[in-house]
This record gives sequence, structure tokens and C-alpha cells, in this order.
Amino acid sequence: MPKPSLRSSSFRKIRTRIPGGASIIKYFKRKPKGAKCASCGKKLPGVASKRVAKMKKLSKGRKKVNRPYGGNLCSKCARQKAKAR
Repeated sequence: MPKPSLRSSSFRKIRTRIPGGASIIKYFKRKPKGAKCASCGKKLPGVASKRVAKMKKLSKGRKKVNRPYGGNLCSKCARQKAKAR
């Protein structure tokens, strides 16, 4: 039986075999989904998809794209928003 902190569905469980022949379960944190455009919902290119603790350590350029609405809207939606103004 795993320890209580590992008994939740937030952990990914992978069965592996160890050299002795026994099968064990390894627990991993789930990978986060990538950032999406607020308007159309398309995945944002140029934006890293990491866990919060790892995102804090990334540079500003890896977290968002260097343009207005970068990291929030895709280029197509940002262009439409700029034209509307």
C-alpha cells in the first residue's frame, strides 16, 4: 500500500519491472496542459508548459511571446483585436 500522500488521482501511476523480476508502481506528477488562446482556444506557440514551480524559474521570454497580448492571445486573434481598435 502506498503512503497516503500518493493515494490520489493527481499522481500518474506507471507499472514497471525491476531487475529482481517484481513489478512495482512508480508515481509521477501529471504533466500540465499548454497555455491556450483566450479567444479561440488554440494552443499558444512559444509558451512553455511546465508545472508552477518550474515556470517560476524560467526567464520572462520563455513564459510569453514578446508582443501585445503575448501569452494571452494567439497572433491571429491579437491582430484582429488590434484592427478593431
